[in-house]
Amino acid sequence: MLSVSSLASRPEYSISAVTCRDDHVRWSGPEVCDTHRVVLVRRGRFRRRVAGTPTDVDATVGYVGLPDEEEHFAHPAGGDECTSISLTPDWWRDLAGESPSLRADALYIDARLDLAHRRVLAAVQGRDADYALSESLLGLLAATVGQVVSGPTPAGATRRPLKDERALVTSARQVISDGHPASVALLPLAELLGVSPYRLSRAFSRELGVSVTRYRNRVRVGQALDRLEQGENSLAALAADLGFADQAHLCRTVRQLVGHTPTALRQLLVPASGVTDSHNRPPR
Repeated sequence: MLSVSSLASRPEYSISAVTCRDDHVRWSGPEVCDTHRVVLVRRGRFRRRVAGTPTDVDATVGYVGLPDEEEHFAHPAGGDECTSISLTPDWWRDLAGESPSLRADALYIDARLDLAHRRVLAAVQGRDADYALSESLLGLLAATVGQVVSGPTPAGATRRPLKDERALVTSARQVISDGHPASVALLPLAELLGVSPYRLSRAFSRELGVSVTRYRNRVRVGQALDRLEQGENSLAALAADLGFADQAHLCRTVRQLVGHTPTALRQLLVPASGVTDSHNRPPR
């Protein structure tokens, strides 16, 4: 029995949790998928066969699937739980190149890739698909694509000249600060600036030492502090105005960056009614 549940979906990608409870050593009939995808096992193991070549897939070996290839599966160990990441052709080209040649479809999942996979799943729970999840996913995909594609890839290309990279980050900062509609998510922001999302993400880390996600949250938290200082009483309205998923997402982000909840910050920033600093009392 196979069950698939969506974890996150954006125009450029989708992430699904796939659970299989089959128990059979024989190969299944042919299955064909129409997207590029990366499949990583969380628990259990199974076998996959493409073009007559079998691969044993488990937590240490995943695979990259291509559109229209014919796959067969066997489940001799009683099933598995996987994460399946599907990509649009445009996003695949951004990461792998225009006409990439695969030297292998199997992925060795070392400890760093395992951690990157877990961080993607944690980002799903964080409810910030437009920045935190997309940026975590880009790191995972760049590592997996670089492992299976022959030759250099756009994601693994050498860094841009320092001047160009600094100008890119400066432009991105301005767009974020201005609240341009494209700044609501990493992918449209990169498209507006004419670069791949991976390039933009990497440029921020190199130039400022923080991710573009953290930088954007820094700007939003600054705006939240302004509003709290001005006496904003509705955290739900504040969260909606600043583009957070909900009030809990706002509170979590503010506490992570500032060390206080919005409620505590309001008490710190807004003087208590009727209390006047003795050094600033007006003369009688």
